[in-house]
Amino acid sequence: MKTIDWENIAQLMLYSRAIDDKEEKELVPDKEVLYQFSARGHELGQLLLGAHLYHEHDAASAYYRSRPLMLSLGLSLEDAMAAPMAKSGGYSDGRDIGVVCNKPGLGAPTVLPMAGDVGAQYTPAIGWAQGIRYHRKNLENKNYENAISVVMGGDGSVATNGFWSALTIATTQNLPILFYIEDNNYGISVPADYQTPGGNIAKNLYSFKNMRIFDGDGTSPEESAELITQSVNYVRDRKGPALIHLTMPRLNGHSYQDNQAYKPDELLEEEQQRDPLNKLKSFLVPDRVSEADWNDLKAKAAESVDEASRAALNRPSPDKEQATRYVFSEYKENGSPEIQLVGGLAPSGHQFPDQSTEPNAGKQRINIVEGIRKTLDYELETNPKVVVFGEDVGAKGGVHAATMGLQTKYGQSRVFDTSLSEEGIIGRAVGLAYSGLMPVAEIQFRKYADPATEQLNNCGTIRWRTANKFAAPIVVRMPGGFAKCGDPWHSMSNEVFFAHAVGWQVAMPSNAQDAVGLLRSAMRSNNPTIFFEHRNLLDAKYARRPYPGDKFVVPFGKAEKLQKGKDLTIVTWGAMCERCEEAAGLTDYSADILDLRTLMPWDKESVLESVKTTNRCLIVHEDTQTAGFGAEVSAVLMKEAFKYLDAPVERLTMPDIPMPHNVELMNAVLPDVQKISNSIENLCSF
Repeated sequence: MKTIDWENIAQLMLYSRAIDDKEEKELVPDKEVLYQFSARGHELGQLLLGAHLYHEHDAASAYYRSRPLMLSLGLSLEDAMAAPMAKSGGYSDGRDIGVVCNKPGLGAPTVLPMAGDVGAQYTPAIGWAQGIRYHRKNLENKNYENAISVVMGGDGSVATNGFWSALTIATTQNLPILFYIEDNNYGISVPADYQTPGGNIAKNLYSFKNMRIFDGDGTSPEESAELITQSVNYVRDRKGPALIHLTMPRLNGHSYQDNQAYKPDELLEEEQQRDPLNKLKSFLVPDRVSEADWNDLKAKAAESVDEASRAALNRPSPDKEQATRYVFSEYKENGSPEIQLVGGLAPSGHQFPDQSTEPNAGKQRINIVEGIRKTLDYELETNPKVVVFGEDVGAKGGVHAATMGLQTKYGQSRVFDTSLSEEGIIGRAVGLAYSGLMPVAEIQFRKYADPATEQLNNCGTIRWRTANKFAAPIVVRMPGGFAKCGDPWHSMSNEVFFAHAVGWQVAMPSNAQDAVGLLRSAMRSNNPTIFFEHRNLLDAKYARRPYPGDKFVVPFGKAEKLQKGKDLTIVTWGAMCERCEEAAGLTDYSADILDLRTLMPWDKESVLESVKTTNRCLIVHEDTQTAGFGAEVSAVLMKEAFKYLDAPVERLTMPDIPMPHNVELMNAVLPDVQKISNSIENLCSF
């Protein structure tokens, strides 16, 4: 069994208790701390686990009750106290809940950015575990030998999609990850047997292939230490998954406001009798530590926490002028990038091949599918850190054939299929990005991204939540929109959802040339990107263009002028571009037609410049009207171009209904050439 510095474990545990005491008795009543989550009862196992994390590429994906682990990995007492006070500095600079922590490793174990969502920590940990294996095997980096990923969760979290998705990926792919489950028998007030049949997740998982189970008492110093040592060593030595399930009491409510009235008095008394701090003292005193030394440790903890509390209270509040920074990657005044510490290619100083905004077009026209495939192929060839994955992207080549042949050429470790879990696809991509790779994930249809909403939202806010310490630049490819027919499941566009999601770039190419340039830009970006592939354009004659070459990029936020005109401006994107061009040709009016190409960022300047010349604007999009992205364009025009307008800004969109399956119904509700031309006539004659 690993030699453990029990005196240090005791000191850290007393620090944790002293912090909880200070918060509960002073800082919360004085409203210096507004959200308080105690770790009382959970400390022992976390501190022992932290003592076993030493590899520079180890990572822990934890949750809001994991402050003891953070202390074991070097979090200072002052930062531990300042964060719940929402003071400046620390791991979020006052942006996130104080116990939602992170820790860039930089030569030591990393703590991945935590989330306030229950279960959201699991699949990013899977991505880190796969990243360890990829760096070790594919990139032949021996520094990753014996590194592991650890994910921590409570017994309530084992009912979540994230847990089961991560479990499936870990066991089917035999990844080096340890699931560390703290079971206090309650998810706030809901008993464990409502979360797990029988109330013990370990007993339900013994039949899982490639999963070693450890189960025991998290309040016993000897038993906890032995099981944690065994479980960590199992993952390190065999590089495969294990789960350790430790029972322990939650000695306080879920949060400060929770008085635990739902627990019987006899249970509350029983839990106090199981306090791991008392058991640790009995284990150490007098054989390993004298009573006097224990009292000294306790006094030191109280004194140190008092001092840290005063220092934290004296910290200034975060700078309000900085609150909007770090939604996206930023640049310093000298023009150099302000790079995050962890995540993506930028921290390693990765250099891309030459690129150009000028197409080097050949004669042969290709469709969007071929453009995407060629771009993925070139980036895989020139960047060994690119991985492409999703459901059916391997041997099948994708349900739309965009990855056809890529697995054969680059192997199953670089182009691979996933289990049927969008939560797992996106969460894994986030963890792979944390590990320094460039993940390109496919969601088969826009509607299917809904189960991954939690991971998508969290991915976009990582940079902001951690004040630029972490970022997860990933590319998520997703087809959608109408095609030969429609339906509510495969034909959704809803691009405004991602334009509204903080921290995401959104690309919607209308032709093969732009698809190539935007996808390459996305795969070389330091920001996460939604790459929307319109189903009706994938093989459309309108969208075919000559391949623009392996260097071609399209900058985000720069619209393309499809045609020049003087009578009105038409703003559109995606599959509506073709219809707008055709409709304009049916009228006697001259239309300035802009294809936005990207919605986040969008080219506000070009739209304003055009409208100030034409004095009229028609916005056409496939998404539903209410709160569609056209409303954002319209709002900007009303504010910044109002005095130039000779007519109201008009929007032509889908009505507020799902896409119908019947072709005649679909055509009846979509903006079509006739409707667009009628809108042009009406607007120009206003």
